[in-house]
Amino acid sequence: MLRSQFEEDLLNLHNQFYEMGMMVSKVIHKSVTAYIKHDKELAQLVIDRDEWVNDLEIQLEKKSFEMIALQQPVTTDLRRIITVMKASSDLERMGDHAVSIAKSTIRVKGQVRIAEIEKEISDMSDYVKKMVDNVLVAYVKTDQKDAKLIAKMDVRVNEYYENIYYNTIKAMKENPETVISGTDYLSVAQYLERIGDYVTNICEWIVYLATGKISELSSNRDETL
Repeated sequence: MLRSQFEEDLLNLHNQFYEMGMMVSKVIHKSVTAYIKHDKELAQLVIDRDEWVNDLEIQLEKKSFEMIALQQPVTTDLRRIITVMKASSDLERMGDHAVSIAKSTIRVKGQVRIAEIEKEISDMSDYVKKMVDNVLVAYVKTDQKDAKLIAKMDVRVNEYYENIYYNTIKAMKENPETVISGTDYLSVAQYLERIGDYVTNICEWIVYLATGKISELSSNRDETL
């Protein structure tokens, strides 16, 4: 009886984590859509949703501690709970970065904008969202092989960031009127690049869940231009 209750609690924990992940994926997408379309109402919606994401993380953490204290799980079960706790913390930070992008939208007021760079930011966001969605599926399947492949996708995210950085600096030098919007482009691209790093963290937790070993899947963690 106790075991079946524990299994049910564990399943609920995983389902809640997946729901939180889907919510974070949506807010990332919405925050960049709001930024590119100058949609301040949508940006405000992202900012308001942040409380939901934070509440979900708190609930997951509370339930995880409760299960550890009451059930004293070992080996695989303990790994599952630790993975949820750690990976939900990464999701919460990803949500924070989405909120930062939404706040950039609220701040922007009729500055000279650069369509080509906004297109690049939009493409980068689509790619990052694909990483987030893929990592949630890999998590559900405890698929360490997929997790390792998804972590490698982060190289492309860094390339997007470098291109946006280079093109933005170039545009700012050529036309000083783009300096304010250009500074924002750099921030938004950096938030997206950071989200890619957090996806890589979750990939590492999936490998830990599958093997019990902590792996470093990113070779260029915390490198800056």
